[in-house]
Amino acid sequence: MNSQLQFQVNHWLNQIKDDSEKQALMSLIEQGDEAKIAACFSGRLAFGTAGIRGIVGPGPMGMNRLVVRQTTAGLGNYLTAQMKDACQRGVVIGYDGRHDSRQFAHDAAGVLTAMGFKVFLTAKVAPTPLVAFGVKHFGAAAGIVVTASHNPPAYNGYKVYWHNGAQIIPPHDSGIAACIEQAATQELPFIELIDATKQDKLHWLMDDFFEAYRHQIYHAGVLQFGGEKADDGKLFTPGADNISLAYTAMHGVGANMAETVLKDAGFNRVYSVAAQREPDGDFPTVNFPNPEEPGAMDLVIAEAKLHNAMLACANDPDADRFAVAVRKDDGEYQPLTGDQVGVLLGHYLLSHSNPDQRLVGCTIVSSSLLSKIAAGFNAHYYTTLTGFKWLMNVGIAQSSPHSRFLFAYEEALGYTVGNLVWDKDGLSAIVAFAKLCAELSCKNQTIWDRLTEIYQQHGYHLNTQVSIATSGDAGGIGAKLRADTVQQIGGFGVQACADLNASEKRYADGHVDTLDLPKSDVLIYELEQGLRVIVRPSGTEPKVKCYYEVCLPMLAGETLTQVRERAQLKMSALINAHQASL
Repeated sequence: MNSQLQFQVNHWLNQIKDDSEKQALMSLIEQGDEAKIAACFSGRLAFGTAGIRGIVGPGPMGMNRLVVRQTTAGLGNYLTAQMKDACQRGVVIGYDGRHDSRQFAHDAAGVLTAMGFKVFLTAKVAPTPLVAFGVKHFGAAAGIVVTASHNPPAYNGYKVYWHNGAQIIPPHDSGIAACIEQAATQELPFIELIDATKQDKLHWLMDDFFEAYRHQIYHAGVLQFGGEKADDGKLFTPGADNISLAYTAMHGVGANMAETVLKDAGFNRVYSVAAQREPDGDFPTVNFPNPEEPGAMDLVIAEAKLHNAMLACANDPDADRFAVAVRKDDGEYQPLTGDQVGVLLGHYLLSHSNPDQRLVGCTIVSSSLLSKIAAGFNAHYYTTLTGFKWLMNVGIAQSSPHSRFLFAYEEALGYTVGNLVWDKDGLSAIVAFAKLCAELSCKNQTIWDRLTEIYQQHGYHLNTQVSIATSGDAGGIGAKLRADTVQQIGGFGVQACADLNASEKRYADGHVDTLDLPKSDVLIYELEQGLRVIVRPSGTEPKVKCYYEVCLPMLAGETLTQVRERAQLKMSALINAHQASL
């Protein structure tokens, strides 16, 4: 081991307080695995707008207790520099069911209370949306949730919310990162939680906090469409008795709250997958605990078939995402895409919303269908870069008394219903979707009927994402694409090209518009016949991530299956032609 690496290792070992983490590094040393040791000390987990996330392991490149304490000290210093009353307002901390999450959350609380912060710490595992809710609920300066969401078992992460309840955006990410680098060179403050509690610095969030979120869901105006009061004064959902659904928490933390808020809304025929109901950081029944992955919803679909349920629903392990498969006439279950769920919820909410609450949005890579639905309702629509940090911060900025926020989504199964939580929330989303199904059932209609109505009015939209390897040099692909004036893709003329890096949109007739979006290495080609190609070149690898959209008018008498097949043929031709051109 070279002297510089030896110095880094010794310095790290001297700072570690946890014997098991010290042993993990000592084992690598005893094995003489210098390559692995060097990888552990090759840098530091980068802090960005999503915080930090990585494999649990030793060194500054791993997720471990020392990294969490250093990150927290940096965050604390940044908060006090940005807000005079940050310590008094406090920080909300929650955590998911992964093996190390509770310990990491307690470490963060010990650092912040030692720095003089009031800390609100959940006494048990909590869905990520509840931490975002807690920041607003307590008027806190920030929030921290220890979670790796739907990543494999070896991972963990640390996500930060700003005082507005939304995820941080620039320049806060780089500001916090700089403070972390500084904190990592200094002695870290820390007090034991029992002492922090005695000093009234640490406030444990018990059942009453979870009940506060439940109460807000129950009374949320955007979830009361079509609701009625029973003789006892309780709200109920007409048609709820017609709805049955299977549910899985996917070994995460969503089950208790999901089942509770569904029952509160009158949905009593809910069948949870027992093998996946309780938190388990090993995720033993799924290879990859992400509802988007093939096979991840097999057990919940099997549960739905067992009960002949209408829906098979899933939250990801931290319950901020929502996925659903819907029973078809043949008894099989068809998963809906994130875009389909997004347009269904958007249409449902807009069809009932107040005139002053019609602000909806989605990301640049999501379907353009929501914008057309919004126009049909004379609603306000916005679009952002990918990520809920942008969807929520822009939604907050654009909200006004005459145009209040209603709904936003991204195609990766994230949905925000109303302004209870300024982040994606898979719990309120499942309630909203169940209520939509109940309303349709009262009209003897299904989700498939509603989708058909939407497609007949606005056209059938098919969206696909593909990563394409190219022969170009890494980092030079974007420049090459910008240097070429693309006039057609797959035989379809380019009507406009939006270059987010240049903040401009150029039309075929030479007209140029300025874009009001943060600079990003993204090109958006709008083609004839409602086609769209979005290209995000990689800055480090010879590949591009491409998002394709095909829009077709739905013909008279055409079924969903028939129009889908037509769209898929056109989509395949578009992808093949575009891939050949790169």
